[in-house]
Amino acid sequence: QARLAQSGGGLVQPGGSLGLSCVATGAIVHNSNIGWFRQAPGKERELVATMIWTGESPYYVDAVKGRFTISRDRNTVSLQMTNLRPEDTGTYYCAGGYGDMYSKSGYLYWGQGTQVTVSS
Repeated sequence: QARLAQSGGGLVQPGGSLGLSCVATGAIVHNSNIGWFRQAPGKERELVATMIWTGESPYYVDAVKGRFTISRDRNTVSLQMTNLRPEDTGTYYCAGGYGDMYSKSGYLYWGQGTQVTVSS
């Protein structure tokens, strides 16, 4: 059993930067996937970035490529977001699992969610 505790987020103007953190405790193994999802009001939760726990195979959806960076330092997984846009607004969730790393269904463990609002 793993637990994911998130921090970070908030309100930022377009073009600004924010960082999100996710501390993993419990049974996270080295071949697990760790990812960040977001959910805008009225929309499905969607993958933003993911990687294998070891840091291999980082993947970003096209909408955030070049602006977001996923990384891990010990048990903390971070999502650094730059050049933020209003369409990046939503609730962000970190997630861990062992299935399809590109699909919500591949994740077993979820953080509590944190709000990111990009607005002037």
